[in-house]
Amino acid sequence: MNKELHTMKYLQEKVDDLKQKGLYRTLPVNSGACDPVLELNGKKVINLCSNNYLSLGNDERLKEAAIEAIKHYGVGAGAVRTIVGNQTIHEELEAALAKFKHAERCFIYQSGYDCNIGTIQAICDKDDLLISDQLNHASIIDGMRMVKATKQVYAHSNMQELEELLKAAQGKYHNVFIFTDGVFSMDGDLAKLPEIVELAEKYGAFTYVDDAHGSGTMGSHGRGTVDHFGLHGRVDFIIGTLSKAIGVKGGYVACSEASYQWLTHRARPVLFSTTLSPADTAAAKKAIEILTEDDSLQKQLWANSKYIKEQLTALGFNTGHSETPITPVIIGDEAKAMQFSKKLLEKGVFVSAIVFPTVPLGTGRVRVMVQAKHTREQLDEAVRIFHEVGVEMGILDK
Repeated sequence: MNKELHTMKYLQEKVDDLKQKGLYRTLPVNSGACDPVLELNGKKVINLCSNNYLSLGNDERLKEAAIEAIKHYGVGAGAVRTIVGNQTIHEELEAALAKFKHAERCFIYQSGYDCNIGTIQAICDKDDLLISDQLNHASIIDGMRMVKATKQVYAHSNMQELEELLKAAQGKYHNVFIFTDGVFSMDGDLAKLPEIVELAEKYGAFTYVDDAHGSGTMGSHGRGTVDHFGLHGRVDFIIGTLSKAIGVKGGYVACSEASYQWLTHRARPVLFSTTLSPADTAAAKKAIEILTEDDSLQKQLWANSKYIKEQLTALGFNTGHSETPITPVIIGDEAKAMQFSKKLLEKGVFVSAIVFPTVPLGTGRVRVMVQAKHTREQLDEAVRIFHEVGVEMGILDK
């Protein structure tokens, strides 16, 4: 027996390389809920790196809904939907989502990632052309990889290049699909959806929008980026997540009746993995009910986002061109971004570094994500610490 082989030496070498480059990380441990302030490694810190935009992750109304669902349905769904069927709570969530999104149907998945890899491989075929924005989320890229189709990429939000690809594709493929994020998660900018939809309609292509970061934050009552641009009925597939602003776990695709029926038969994550737990499903349904009735949390989120953007930009940080509650603080060098994050945490601000391959080389950053229930005092303290560390590291002038 080759003992050296089974020590995974080749992987240890890769880990050692990360350490040498200053890119190795140890995951911190949070001992409570993912609130605006949390206890991390035994120390209270201001949390600026959660996708829990609306602070619903620890909302009493959602917790009560989850507890009641457990009492009625138990803790697990039992099997995949195509074997054991749906529970009534799953049917109710899909109906509530469809009404909320102004869609014919909504099909739920176990996660937003599953939405993309499950839907793309189900709706696309080898004779199709898949066109993707350069900065689309990894789950779109992974979903496209699962299809033996022709793939092309256009430069980020470059509508001229997209039109050239669509023109060249005329008459050559069975179907053409345009894939885009609604909100681009690393920079916080919006897709040019009105232009994309117009081009799709002009050249007979389908539109597919991953609106994970738009769900709950954009549009009326958080209905998303499609609602923000007034494009209901003109986008063929709209992906949403239940694990960010909704505060729970899971995802969904808003689509047509025919699409829903086909996904029931061909979406692999649904065919081969147990569906959402009753507690997750009930809590997500309660969140949708809250958003439908009240947009105050969304307004609080945007007020907090606007405030911290203004403060960090005024200090001299590079905050990019975000149009959403996502605020990147771009450092550049990957190792320096990691060190910046580490020093912020030491002083009481938790905001993770994001480096290659999540973002392009040379654009290392920390991504500031505020919540609706951050107080102004908490944000002011976070800005003070950003300034202090920025000066210490030579990122800012004194």
